[in-house]
Amino acid sequence: MAEPLRVVVVDDHVLVRAGFRIILQAEDDIEVVGEAADGARAIDLVAAVAPDVVLMDVQMPGMDGLEATRQILAAERAARATNGHQEHRAGRSGPAVIILTTFDRDDYLFAALRAGASGFLLKNSTPEDLIDAIHVVGRGDALLAPEITRRVIEQFVSAPAHPPTAPSATNAAKLAELTDRETEVLRELAGGASNAEIAGKLYLGEATVKTHVSRVLMKLGLRDRTQAVVFAYENGVVRPGA
Repeated sequence: MAEPLRVVVVDDHVLVRAGFRIILQAEDDIEVVGEAADGARAIDLVAAVAPDVVLMDVQMPGMDGLEATRQILAAERAARATNGHQEHRAGRSGPAVIILTTFDRDDYLFAALRAGASGFLLKNSTPEDLIDAIHVVGRGDALLAPEITRRVIEQFVSAPAHPPTAPSATNAAKLAELTDRETEVLRELAGGASNAEIAGKLYLGEATVKTHVSRVLMKLGLRDRTQAVVFAYENGVVRPGA
């Protein structure tokens, strides 16, 4: 039997944390390994216990959940660079962050994606939705459907306040490492295509597409397909409406 997914719960309300713990501890394949009441404590806790998944509230006193997510995942990227892309227990590097909020707003969703989150869940979701979300990101998949991610990103990068820009020198160097085929796969990912759809369009086998996707994520230092969509739009690989 596989080891349980290790989860950290971050929320400034004691009753909310207790409720999440009760729900999650009832699952044989999920273990709550820590709780934090604010973003700063969450950063220290994640560094100490190395969870697979972090449930992160958005609005908290002091450091909010978005900034905590940025710092947690920046530390993860730095560790990957130092350790040569060592793999995490769940077959991927570092924790996946699910942003929890009571606000059903695209701007929160986009901010969460930009911070590096793997998913976004409303607090009025069912316990079943919460458990499923942890399983999804725990195995390295994106919690959001690619077409939803694409819609939100297109909306924001096409606005005057959030125009797509040329990639930084660092990101340009990462993109230059991609083969022509991997660049094609990245563009298809940004369009919301599934592996099967990419295989059909590029005349490849699905296993080959899966390999290409893994290599794209590794070379770009990304966690999952959601982050690949964000990266592609923010670095001008694809344009809104393309």
